[in-house]
Amino acid sequence: MKIMEIEGNRELSGTIRISGAKNATVALIPAAILTDEEVTICNIPEITDTDALCAILNELKVDVKRASESIVINPKNMKNIEIAEPFSKKLRASYYFMGALLGKYKKAVMYFPGGCSIGARPIDLHLKGFEALGATVKNEKNKYIVEAEELHGANIYLDIASVGATINIMLAAVKAKGTTVIDNAAKEPEIVNVATFLNNMGARISGAGTSTIKIEGVETLHKCFHEVIPDRIEAGTYVIIGALCGKNLKIDNIIPEHIDSLLSKLEEIGTQIQVGADYILISKAEHYKSTNIKTLVYPGFPTDLQQPFTVLLTQCDGKSKVTETIWENRFMHVPYLKDLGADISVKNQTATIIGPTPLTGTSVVATDLRAGAAMVTAGLLAKGKTTITNVEHILRGYEQIVEKLTSVGAKINIKEI
Repeated sequence: MKIMEIEGNRELSGTIRISGAKNATVALIPAAILTDEEVTICNIPEITDTDALCAILNELKVDVKRASESIVINPKNMKNIEIAEPFSKKLRASYYFMGALLGKYKKAVMYFPGGCSIGARPIDLHLKGFEALGATVKNEKNKYIVEAEELHGANIYLDIASVGATINIMLAAVKAKGTTVIDNAAKEPEIVNVATFLNNMGARISGAGTSTIKIEGVETLHKCFHEVIPDRIEAGTYVIIGALCGKNLKIDNIIPEHIDSLLSKLEEIGTQIQVGADYILISKAEHYKSTNIKTLVYPGFPTDLQQPFTVLLTQCDGKSKVTETIWENRFMHVPYLKDLGADISVKNQTATIIGPTPLTGTSVVATDLRAGAAMVTAGLLAKGKTTITNVEHILRGYEQIVEKLTSVGAKINIKEI
């Protein structure tokens, strides 16, 4: 088991370069198998989720070559075999293989995916989308068998603007006969990145980034070169850290428009921030005003930044509130923030934070990926030493987090125990 140790209350200055987006990468890698030709994807983050997806590719007999920040995928000799539970349960995004395999072979067999325990995470919308395209779905002791004699275009309305369902239906529909229209589609930048990748391979997708996506089916897809967009959640996490500990801390290689909702809140509370074309320069302010946030689908405030932002709210004057509308178990970081000294109460999916309160290092747990980011954020702020267990959650989504933070002045390391 690994633990992370942080000696907090240190000023951070220098430059942190943002990696490729995790939430795009985990869909792009399965999407690559839709062609039989070689595909190159660059700006790939070196995270354990990437490793887990490559392990699935190896099981499917797909040739994978990895270099610094890039991956070359060649599915020429691929075999459509069952994706066993030890592989599927390593990450939530393994379910994208379901859409990709169905789109390519008209059949996918895999176990229910894993991922962080942040609430009920059914894949009903994915399966309903597959059925609308002509597939039948069977569930045998947590193993899904999805198959179709033929996939055909359909009009699909998503009850919830789900990122996963939007992408998975796109993957299944790109080679279906006829035209598919997804209404109430999710609008996240990662969806646009995946649609661009598929179009680069010869797909005909329009409307990505809006609530209506149109997919005109094609017979074949071909090789391409593609670049992953910068990770807006990683960028937002480090921007929040900068607001707490930074002195002219530069967060580089970002698309500022992707975190507009965060930047708006930072300006509201009084953060010292300078926004450039592809960077943000941020310093800690003497005082912060309280504020309220409510998580929403993009372009609203991201649920994935709610947990680290809660740490910032512990340093704001007065009462702040955080209302979580996406996942019901996304306050599991709160007990550990209270152990560090925060004044937080939770009722009916709303956390009330009274600040400012000093934080003092102690032993805490990363209960999930973004809760782990909150623990790192709190540990960097707190006086004394903070020890974080279950850091495997953090390493799933933040490339070289120790190296990046150490390079700007943090005292942080990972140990095996």
